[in-house]
Amino acid sequence: MPPKPAPNEPFCQTEACSLQSCLNKNTYAPEKCDRHLRNLYECCQRMYKATSDEGESTACPMPQVVNRWIKDHPRK
Repeated sequence: MPPKPAPNEPFCQTEACSLQSCLNKNTYAPEKCDRHLRNLYECCQRMYKATSDEGESTACPMPQVVNRWIKDHPRK
């Protein structure tokens, strides 16, 4: 399970903010943020797995989207 967020902070918010910062710094080279994107999706996957797909976070897309992305982007 992902680490417990601070009170009133959604799960995976830290990873989402890290991705946003990276994208802001690398506007014309988003591929430089692949690691941050993977960290976010893996955090969301852990949250959904721990909550039987019932967890909610504004930082995470729907479970089906997370699962499809993870499947389509295997670790190298």
